[in-house]
Formats: sequence, structure tokens, C-alpha cells
Amino acid sequence: MVDIELLRKVVEAPGVSGHEFLGIRDVVFEALKDHVDEIYVDKLGNVIAHKKGNGPRIMIAAHMDKIGVMVNHIDKEGYLHVVPVGGVDPRTLVAQRIRFFTEKGERFGVVGHIPPHLQKPEDRKKAADWDTIVVDVGADSKEEAEEMGFRVGTIGEFAPAFTQLNENRIATPYLDDRVCLYAMIETARAVENHEADIYFVASVQEEVGLRGARVASYAIDPEIGIAMDVTFAKQVGDKGKIVPKLGGGPVMDVGPNINPKVRAFADEVAKKYEIPLQVEASPRPTGTDANIMQINREGVATAVLSIPIRYMHSQVETADLRDIDKTIEFARRFLEELREMDLIP
Repeated sequence: MVDIELLRKVVEAPGVSGHEFLGIRDVVFEALKDHVDEIYVDKLGNVIAHKKGNGPRIMIAAHMDKIGVMVNHIDKEGYLHVVPVGGVDPRTLVAQRIRFFTEKGERFGVVGHIPPHLQKPEDRKKAADWDTIVVDVGADSKEEAEEMGFRVGTIGEFAPAFTQLNENRIATPYLDDRVCLYAMIETARAVENHEADIYFVASVQEEVGLRGARVASYAIDPEIGIAMDVTFAKQVGDKGKIVPKLGGGPVMDVGPNINPKVRAFADEVAKKYEIPLQVEASPRPTGTDANIMQINREGVATAVLSIPIRYMHSQVETADLRDIDKTIEFARRFLEELREMDLIP
């Protein structure tokens, strides 16, 4: 059963790309330190937790960074102008709250919206962009905003808004990729009898270029690399192109980023333990940490294990608790069953 309080803690901990040290790194370290043989933080900020074994060396990566914004200008009236860190759609910011991390502590701002009464007809057809997004932090001048602790370079992220929709569904900012990070933590805690030499990596800066996984995989030099990351679930407006659905269980890709031997083994494990495993076709690079792990050193046998969500990269990302439970169960069984195998396609 999903530990909602731990999940909420993982989801809400600060950590925009490059600033994972603001909160999430400590949450991960504390959650794993008593359940692994060794744990450390590398020079880029990845948390690497090791469960020793004599079998194949495997790296499981779930990225802990968030998309967000950075202040690049404070105007004379005290409004903040911001630029994106990672893939932020400016349309999702309108009439929303932003949590900032200033040198004087946490502050909140709001992205205002011109009331419809004051809009011209042509304005109603225009979508917000980075030239029109401004953040109101309650200041009346640049000097007042600076006195509050705001500077060029101040980092912000979507304000916490964890919501339980019903018994099985939750909605919140940053299920990408904190829901998989939570699943990886619970997997690391649950794995017991295993031959595999397992490295659990909470990677940094995935949203800005897969950077954490690059250095971690180089250092670990795994034989097998699994990226745990969210994927798209069927939702309004997908025009039937999306196959995975909420409540259908974990998802694993097929495609050139996926080693067919590892993928076949995953199917065997799922069948043995009667765990539903949805399939996603990925004819191009998956956009996950598996991309960079696959081409590490002489090559790594990679796969992607996903939890499906709706409304990715928005403040209302939505997931099903049953998918989270089944993903943890599958990942645990996969690691406990893993033995030396021929990995050449």
C-alpha cells in the first residue's frame, strides 16, 4: 500500500534542476540510509545507494529534479520576470502560485491574469508566453522585492498542491518524476534476497540534459541500466495515440533504447508474479535517463520502467495509486529474480 505521507514528502520537497540540494536530496538520503549497504552523494549531487551482491551489476535511476523557473529581471514596480528551467509551458503558469527559494527563505508569488472585463476581444485569443508572464510577489518596487530576498537567479517551482481525488487517484505537481523516485525508494527498502549488485540512483538534472545519469553510469559502469520515469496515460485530447492507461499497471517500452533480452526477462517476471505490464512503443530515444545509460562506456543493456500519468508538466499531474503499488512490486521481483544473463541482442 502506498505510504501517502512519504509520497507527499517526496513530491513536495524542493529541487529544481541544479538545486536538488534545497531539499529532496536529504529526503532521499534519510529514506534510504538504513536500508542499503552504502550511500553517498557524488560531485554532481546524485544520491547513490548500493545494495551489494555477486550477480550482475545494475543501476536503477529515478531523477529527483523538477522543472521550474528562474528570475532573470526585477522591474521597477517589483514584478519578477522569469525564464524556464526545463520544459515549462508558460500557459500552465497563468493564475497559479509559485514557491521561491530566496536568501531569506521561502516566498510565494502569483502569476496574475487580466480579468476578462478588461481584455479586448483580440486579447482573449492570445496564449501566455514568456514575454507576458510576470510574477507578483506583493512588492511595490524593485527595492522592496530585493529587500524580501529576491535576486536575479532566484529559483522557483510550482507551489505544493497535493490532492486526493478519490480512493485511487491523486493529482499534484511533480509526479514527474517524484512518483517514480518514491517507487524506487520503496523498492530499495523492500528488496531482500538478491544476487544482483544493485545501485539505486536518485539522479540530478535530468530535465536539462540527463546530466546526473551520465556521470553516475560512468562511475558505476553497470551491465544493466533501468530508468524509472513517468509516461503518458490516456487522457482528454490524445486522439487515441496513447496506449497506457491509469490503473492498468506499470509500463515498459519496446524500441531501440530497450535491450530485448532485458525486456523479455521483464515479461517473464511479470507473468510469474501475475503483475500486469503495459507496453509502450518507443521508436525514438525515450527522453529518459536510459538514453544516456545505454551509450555509457562500451554500452549498457537498458530498459525503461514507467508509471503512467495524465497532464505531464503541469500542476495537476494525475496518477493511480494501484499503478504505483504494482510498479514497486514488479521492480522488487525483477531485482530479486535477476541473475547473470546473455545481454547481447
